[in-house]
Amino acid sequence: MLWLIVAITIFHIAILFKVIPYEITWSGRLKSDAEMYVFELIFLAINFFLGFVLLIKGEYVKQIVSLKIVNIVLWTFLVLFVLNTIGNIVAKINFEKYFAVITFSFSILIWVILNKGKRLRKHNKSYSV
Repeated sequence: MLWLIVAITIFHIAILFKVIPYEITWSGRLKSDAEMYVFELIFLAINFFLGFVLLIKGEYVKQIVSLKIVNIVLWTFLVLFVLNTIGNIVAKINFEKYFAVITFSFSILIWVILNKGKRLRKHNKSYSV
């Protein structure tokens, strides 16, 4: 999941630096460079946040918030990715429709991450005395 986030982040940085035209993203709604900068910077901030939450969940960085909060954040992202998948499917631009596969993959991966934690807790409880 982290590698997918890195790949998507690189894609959006390319949009930010106009290597990729922003007209093919955001359902073609962006009308100016100023709008693009706002959308892309917000998107990048959200992506960095998600990446950081995943690093906490995977115990790659120090846990600075409770796992309950981390799980709530991940459930929120799961809902957002499902909605984004629907939005990509009905997008006006064909290129953006292909991103439904990526957002759907994110949904599945977050679901697996959330449920893996549940399975591990159940497994550990069955061995406790």
